Amino acid sequence: FIISSDGFVVTNNHVIANPDGTYADEIEIEMIDGTLIQAEVFGRDERTDIALLKVKTENDLPFVEFGDAAKARAGDWVLAIGNPLGQGFSVSAGIVSARGRSLRGSYDDYIQTDAAINKGNSGGPLFDMTGKVIGVNTAILSPTGGSIGIGFSMSSSVVEKVVDQLRNFGETRRGWLGVRIQDISIDVADALGLETTQGALVTDVPEGPARDAGLKSGDIIKEFDGKVINSTKTLVRVVADSAVGKSVPVKIIRDGKELMK
Repeated sequence: FIISSDGFVVTNNHVIANPDGTYADEIEIEMIDGTLIQAEVFGRDERTDIALLKVKTENDLPFVEFGDAAKARAGDWVLAIGNPLGQGFSVSAGIVSARGRSLRGSYDDYIQTDAAINKGNSGGPLFDMTGKVIGVNTAILSPTGGSIGIGFSMSSSVVEKVVDQLRNFGETRRGWLGVRIQDISIDVADALGLETTQGALVTDVPEGPARDAGLKSGDIIKEFDGKVINSTKTLVRVVADSAVGKSVPVKIIRDGKELMK
């Protein structure tokens, strides 16, 4: 789907990828009226399965805007648009089933929906009822290969950041903390005298920013840049979203005491 008048197009990385790991060397974008426009790969991010294309056009193009996926609630109506099974442009309706789903990647933040998504919907937009894109239709869970009402769209909260970086740098640039971490189990929480299992337990601090800041193995990260850390997954996402080179406050628990680093 087109996101700017000058012809930037968002799709899934797997849409332009070949099974052998190479990528399409010729891409055409089909408009709703059947017009075909040549496009090139501007940038891609395998970890979030997002690709940014650029079409060659002399005229301004109609485009859609991203919405705030964080405002989406379970039960909200959504529309999925695509070309399912090669049948041409079509729309399917459903609701947001859940948010914050993870399938296979460290940076996953999927919206689960029961709107019908099939092969050919990949890379298409998931619209909220205000007409804004809150997700990129990416995957389904199905024993049959067809839609059974469990579809996943990568949240616009992730996609917008990836697209901005691809437009500005031609690649993604994610923050890096430099720690090895694990979730806090109930047994670990009991052993450390913690009231909850929230946070991320540091298991190793190799050479890098975290060591330079004084973090140690055994520290529990509770907040990063003012954001509460509920689990290792939360920490990975928050750190990745941070600007490269930015200094941020980190709240930790060490030997039962809260410290700021």
